Amino acid sequence: MIMHADGYVFSTDRALVDADLVYTWLSTDAYWAIGRPREMVDKSFAGSLLFGVYRPESDGGGQVAFARVVTDGATFAWLCDVYVDRAVRGRGLGTWMVEQVREELGHCGVRRIMLATLDAHAVYAKIGFTPLAEPDRWMEYRRPQASQ
Repeated sequence: MIMHADGYVFSTDRALVDADLVYTWLSTDAYWAIGRPREMVDKSFAGSLLFGVYRPESDGGGQVAFARVVTDGATFAWLCDVYVDRAVRGRGLGTWMVEQVREELGHCGVRRIMLATLDAHAVYAKIGFTPLAEPDRWMEYRRPQASQ
């Protein structure tokens, strides 16, 4: 656990993650995950590293931010599902959390961390993220959604 100047705590302990709360944040408020089914959230947690930021115990404790990383633990990581509770946004906790995630991955030797964002480029740029150096080398495959 690492403490922020305001007393908030960053933790890599997945047992501390409030899965119900994070599911609610993602499925109802995160533009990239609106409507994501609970089963999918649980499955994504099982295959990822989970990180959280928590209120100081003197302030009642409780989770206020979350990030998930998909990684091989050696060469590559994808940072995703970064979410900060609306009640504490603007305090730098999200930026601080991502810095801590970056440092944790660095301890494993991970040199490349990727992410995708619609509107937070400036936030990530403050802590060293840049646009892809060679975007022409990257490709993606998107499976068509099944019709209902």
